Formats: sequence, structure tokens, C-alpha cells
Amino acid sequence: MNKTIRRASVFCLLMVLALLVRATWVQGYEAKALADDEHNRRNTIAQYAQPLGDIVAGSPVTGSKGTSGGDLRYKRTYTQGELYAAVTGYSSQAYGATQLEGIHSDVLDGTDDRLKDPKDLVTGGQAEPGNVLTTIDPGVQKAAYEALGDDKGAAVAIDPKTGRILGMVSTPSYDPSKISGTTDGDAWRKLLDDPDKPLVNRALRQPLAPGSTFKLVVAAAALENGLHGSVDERTDSPDPYTLPGTSTVLRNENASAPCENATLRTALQYSCNNVFAKAAADLGQDKVKEMADAFGFDTEKLDVPVRAAKSVYPTDMDKAQTALTGIGQFEVTATPLQMAMVTSALANGGELAAPHMVASVTDGDGTVLEETEDGDTKRVVEERTAEQLRSAMVTVVEDGTGTNARIAGAEVGGKTGTAQNGVDNSNTPYAWFTSYAKDGSSGKEVAVAVIVEDSGSARSEVSGNGLAAPIAQKMMKAALER
Repeated sequence: MNKTIRRASVFCLLMVLALLVRATWVQGYEAKALADDEHNRRNTIAQYAQPLGDIVAGSPVTGSKGTSGGDLRYKRTYTQGELYAAVTGYSSQAYGATQLEGIHSDVLDGTDDRLKDPKDLVTGGQAEPGNVLTTIDPGVQKAAYEALGDDKGAAVAIDPKTGRILGMVSTPSYDPSKISGTTDGDAWRKLLDDPDKPLVNRALRQPLAPGSTFKLVVAAAALENGLHGSVDERTDSPDPYTLPGTSTVLRNENASAPCENATLRTALQYSCNNVFAKAAADLGQDKVKEMADAFGFDTEKLDVPVRAAKSVYPTDMDKAQTALTGIGQFEVTATPLQMAMVTSALANGGELAAPHMVASVTDGDGTVLEETEDGDTKRVVEERTAEQLRSAMVTVVEDGTGTNARIAGAEVGGKTGTAQNGVDNSNTPYAWFTSYAKDGSSGKEVAVAVIVEDSGSARSEVSGNGLAAPIAQKMMKAALER
């Protein structure tokens, strides 16, 4: 063999070895990455090869039905899809999956290894799908959805003791069944083009100015830091109040309200801006932020298990800006979930139970694969602080700005809010209400937060008591009757 042939043979051998090494690498190390790639059609085929497992809210609110033609044998269906869309999200053959459908997709389609027997693990076979059992109470959910009606807004209800989310609604809603197939492009584009953004879960994913509902946080900070000894101690609060370092005068919505040097109870009852703006300025941004963060503001990863957008208490402010945060303005933002968490902690004696809307995940036979612990709590404020603020919140409902939340035979406390929207409040304000209710005879209790972004009402008719409190009242009543 001459020298040229020998070199060519060695080169060919090296090329063959390189191909073998590459093939081994792909099969041994890159196989999972390739299998999990979002562009791998086999994953979608496997996902819809059999009926999906169910998301359960009392009873299954999802289903599956066979398709005709194509390689995807089944597609997702929804029972009362618009009612539960903020809980389930959607599972679409064309557009992927969101919320519980997305988070628990491997359990619902049977590809989770925990569902497989030893034979399936060896052969790669697909197991019977599992189910996701939510904490949602159908009665509370229905009450929230029907009460919101045609309004643009959202509502959340939480059991203060356990952290279980009993209801979560975002309106306008949508029917996930209409985008679950491969030929639903028109319906999908209509949802994307809708200026009211029905695909956005407003309860979790759209933080907005909380307005006067944030005064509960400031009141808690004032009591916890000793700025005021009790909710019935008179404050040093001029009315009107001039923002520190400026000539800007902050007035109260009700000019005849007894807000000058008012106690915290009276200030919550009449929603006195001067009292809480001055309290925030006197406390300083660091102490207010510490209190807000204890309630859950500025949490990067608040998973219920769907991740909620971060509610924000700002920093790097001057004293005037800090004063404005005291009334839930400037750059303070909150989701309805966050404001429900504030009220939930106060209702639960100052302890915040971690909110969650999945009770357990099971296999097809009902064996629990994972379970969310109820009552995983952390202390936010002292019990005496929570007790005093509950007492003041009851005054708001009995004799103040929240009378539309009353429930006969139950203890109800709340706080209204009307938040500015747009430059110089040029847009329709947001109407807020956050509250709690307790039934002394049954021991049942609930915390609720409602925002109405737009009801079509005239600006002069927008108020937390007029628009949001009646929605909260219906949700709380349903929760106490469950």
C-alpha cells in the first residue's frame, strides 16, 4: 500500500469515528433536549394521543373529545369555559397551554414519570393521565363571575386560615374551547386584537394603583412602628394637607368629613387622605416598604402555582412622593390577589397563610402525587394590630364608605378605594374594595379583593362602595354559605 492510499484510509477511518462519536453524543446526551424541544411535533402528538386528565373545581371543569383527521386524536374541551378561564387557562393544539393547563401539562397528558409503571418507564409508554384538584369553590366562583358581569375587572377570594383560593375571576373572559384546536385562527386573532385583553388574567397578572385600599398597609405600619398607639388615638393631621417640600395641597374627597387630626378609625371610615399621606411621610419610605413587603409586595416569585405579577412599593422617593404612596398613588401597584392577601392576614390575626389554588395532583386512580399544605403561615403584624384594624374595618362597613358590603348576621370589615388612572387622572378611575367576613356560628371566613377597571359608568358614579363592594358582598355571602 503506497503512502497516498494509507493517508486516505486513515482520514476515512477518522471521519467514520467522528460520525460514530457524534451519533453517540446525540443519542446519549442530547436525546432529552431534542425530545423536549417545542418544535418537536411528536410531543404534541403524544400530548393529544388520548383524553387529557381533568382540572377539578368541585367537579371536572375540563374534558376531551375526539377529532376527525390529522395526527392529533383528541382536543381539550371546557365546561363553563368563561367561568373558569382565569383558573384553568387554555390548552391549545396550536397555541400551547397556560396557567394550570400549562403548569401541570405532563400530569394531564400522562407523560409525567410519576404516573408510569416500571414497564412504561422502560418502554417509554404513555400512562393514564392524572388530575388536578383545585381549591376553587363553585359557588364563590359563580357569584364573582355573575356579579362582575359586563364590567372590566377582577376578583379574588381567599380562606384566611388555610390560604385556599376559593374564587378567582377576570372579566371580560373567554371560552378556552374556542381556541383548543388547530383551525381556530380567527378566534385566536380576535382575542389578541380585543382592546380589553380577555387573555390577561387581571386577578394575578395586572397590577394597578390600589388607591385607598393601600391605607390598610399604612395604618398597619403606623401601629407596628408606634407612630400611633391605637386606632382611636387622635393624630396630628392638618386638613387640607400640603405635601412636604411643595405647595401642592392634598384634599379629601368628602370636604365635610371630620378628617382634621382624625383617629385612624375615623380616617379609614371616611377615607381621609390627609391622615394617611402624613403618616406615610412621617414613617418614611423604608418603614412603609417594610410593611408592604411583609404583606407580599415586591415578591418576585409569588406562585399560586400560577405566577402572579409583582405588586410594587417604590423606592428612591422624596418626602412628597412618599406621602402620595400613603393613599395608594404615585407608583404603588397591586394585583387583586395582593390586596386579598392584605385583608386575609388581618382577618387571620396578623398571620398570612400562603395563597394557593391547587389542593392536590393525583394519578388516574386518585392516588395523591403532590399535595399543597394548608395554613403555611408567616406573621405579618402583631395580633393586637390585626384586631384593631379589623375593628376599624368593621366601622367602615357599618358606618363609613363600605356599607354595600354588609351581610346580615356576619362580621364584615372592609376598605374602599378609588384610584386615579392616566395622566392627571384623565381616564376613568379604578374602583376597589377589599374586605373580610366571618360567620360566628359556623366559623367560616373569607377575605376578598375586587377591582372594577371600567363599568361604563360616568366618572361621578365611580366609587369602591358603589361598584366593587356589592361584588365583594356577593362573593363573601357565597363563601359563608358554602
